[in-house]
Amino acid sequence: MPVDPTTEDDAKVCRHASPGRLFIVSGPSGAGKGTLVRALLDRVPGVWLSVSATTRSPRPGEVEGVDYVFLPAEEFDRLIAADGLLEWAEVHGNRYGTLRDPVEERLERGEIVVLEIDPQGAAQVKERMPESVLVFIEPPNFDELRNRLVKRGSETPEQIERRLRTAREELAIAGTYDYVVINDDVEQATEELAAIVTTCARQRHSGQKD
Repeated sequence: MPVDPTTEDDAKVCRHASPGRLFIVSGPSGAGKGTLVRALLDRVPGVWLSVSATTRSPRPGEVEGVDYVFLPAEEFDRLIAADGLLEWAEVHGNRYGTLRDPVEERLERGEIVVLEIDPQGAAQVKERMPESVLVFIEPPNFDELRNRLVKRGSETPEQIERRLRTAREELAIAGTYDYVVINDDVEQATEELAAIVTTCARQRHSGQKD
């Protein structure tokens, strides 16, 4: 269920060691993470979205440096060895990761930073940065998740079934997140996500603590 972002308990999940605020928006493929994050950027001024790096090939219409930073496997390996990634994971045969330097630089400037990443990566970042705020984006039901993946038209039936198997495992851990937003209605879900971000940002700016 969506969590009321105005409760006093928010102070417990909104503490940050750096001046900025780090939000991790995660959930299964097809839940609508990207749609909600794009709407959040339009709704809340000053939010910076980290662009993930990946070894997979661009999908039709994707733009380098906007949708992803597309890297050859050798460069991805170099970043892993140099501790240049906050997190990385292999998902459906491809690797994805969050570039460390730009995230840390923005946080040190006191900015609101959003990572839109899969649950594997979210767990890694939360472990390294426990002050981050985890937001799980959940579809209204499993049938709707399947419909969204099919309508996307970018994957084979076998790939869709593989994503659905992964999604079942990911949905089981939603309760471990700080917030859960059910993406049934995009406008309502965007309002919930924006309320979480702005409430935590306001608390951090005012110095509110436990």
